[in-house]
Amino acid sequence: MLNLVENHSLPRTAAFFDLDKTVIAKSSTLTFSKSFYQGGLINRRAALRTAYIQFVFLAGGADHDQMERMRKYLSSMCRGWNVQQVKEIVAETLHDLIDPIIYDEAASLIEQHHKAGRDVVIVSTSGAEVVEPIGELLGADRVVATRMVVGEDGCFTGEVEYYAYGPTKAEAIKELAASEGYDLPRCYAYSDSATDLPMLESVGHPHAVNPDRALRREALARSWPILDFHRPVRLKQRLPALSVPPRPALVAAAAIGAAAATAGLVWYASRRRATAV
Repeated sequence: MLNLVENHSLPRTAAFFDLDKTVIAKSSTLTFSKSFYQGGLINRRAALRTAYIQFVFLAGGADHDQMERMRKYLSSMCRGWNVQQVKEIVAETLHDLIDPIIYDEAASLIEQHHKAGRDVVIVSTSGAEVVEPIGELLGADRVVATRMVVGEDGCFTGEVEYYAYGPTKAEAIKELAASEGYDLPRCYAYSDSATDLPMLESVGHPHAVNPDRALRREALARSWPILDFHRPVRLKQRLPALSVPPRPALVAAAAIGAAAATAGLVWYASRRRATAV
């Protein structure tokens, strides 16, 4: 049970949430795959190769080395994408695509943490063009996400400026704690992946949500709570409860980042298979 009354004489606290498969039921960028394809950001060749990469990601079978290869490939893939076009695609389809896949359990937790006086921070490896708008819909106070270099022409260069992954997430949390006065031993964190162990270890109340095998083992060994989120809910139905005005994101990321280019192509591959039937 959460402590629903925050003692304001004590240092501030926060709840840190991974996004994909923790707050929402699938990859944050996968939900925009059809729109990205229709917008011409993804071609057929990239679709076929990326479909497998996305499968590995969603199956939770990617270790550190695989994630690093994935990062390099995907950052190269999004080179030349127009940032404004990506933002427009996300803005136009955000409500229709995100509303149905928010976990009801996660939405309730966000509401409870806010009622307890805690900040809510989304910490995601995906890029800010996707993560930041979702964070705003959820009423998050801050967002930490991957960002990539944007050239003078307004397009992604393919270089990663900041990669919100593994130990980097924990470093961002510690920087936030220093700047915002969070008392990390009294803070909360939630994730589905063993790659987020550094983030979970940085707070006093870590939680494994729909954990992969490696994280489940660690959670059992350390007696961490294991949560099962399985009830997606339309976000519109919860907006009155979650309508906490978000503050500007501390670490606004700039690109579709590590998961962004994967966004798409499972939809295209499935569409291709359906056409062939």
